[in-house]
Amino acid sequence: MMNTAYRSLHLTASRLINPNPISSSLLHLLAAPRRSSPLRRRFLATPFSSSLYIPMAAGDDQVPPPESHLLEKQFESFRVQLEESAALREQIRAVVMEIESATRLIQANLLLVHQSRPIPEIIEKAKEKIDDLKKFYGRLAEILQKCPGQYYRYHGDWRSETQAVVSQLAFMHWLETGTLLVHTEAEAKLGLNSLEFGLETEDYLTGICFMSNDLPRYVVNRVTAGDYDCPRKVMNFLTDLHAAFRMLNLRNDFLRKKFDSMKYDLRRVEEVYYDVKIRGLISGGDPPPNVQAQS
Repeated sequence: MMNTAYRSLHLTASRLINPNPISSSLLHLLAAPRRSSPLRRRFLATPFSSSLYIPMAAGDDQVPPPESHLLEKQFESFRVQLEESAALREQIRAVVMEIESATRLIQANLLLVHQSRPIPEIIEKAKEKIDDLKKFYGRLAEILQKCPGQYYRYHGDWRSETQAVVSQLAFMHWLETGTLLVHTEAEAKLGLNSLEFGLETEDYLTGICFMSNDLPRYVVNRVTAGDYDCPRKVMNFLTDLHAAFRMLNLRNDFLRKKFDSMKYDLRRVEEVYYDVKIRGLISGGDPPPNVQAQS
């Protein structure tokens, strides 16, 4: 009991001397030496100039970072390339316009065959423009020599015009010989027999499909003029041509759509042939079987 009273008296005296006592554990923590963390030691050991970047005020002495020079150099190169490409396309388009003009003149002459004009005379007049076409394609080849290896980059600039040219050449050839203008003959007529500048297979095939679109009208006009054997000749030709196209694995693209139109051309010619034969205007063997539509 004496010990309890003594401790109570000691505690009361301590509170009177120090109203806000600090625990011994807290005093121990405050008195203990500080230990710096590894991150703090690394920060203090790092030089101030390398750890922080203070941007300088804008002025004449400011040096742009190296990335800015690389970016500027790259886009300057792009600008030069685009300007050179645009200048080259302008030269190509100028020649293509002349090709298109010559093709329109050939087509205008060939339209006269639907008016029962003498075919040899029409063909001779249309052939006068073939030499011009060969000259124009020669100029295209010279332009493309300035950018070797870039043929397919600019090929689209004259693709449709070339397809129209092949169509007119094939129609003229058929009027003369009754046969198909083959690929090598078309290249020779246009002077496109080099490895770097030739007649693309798809352009040739598309041009042949365009040519078949002119035959139904030609058949009707020839029958009207009294040529009752013309439907049989055209039907046999289109039947063989359609069968040859069926050998190709054509995908669902522009060429496939043009090939599908050939089926309708053949059907129209067959209808004219059957009508003429039923009326007894011609005599001959049975026509070849109908060409089934390609699925």
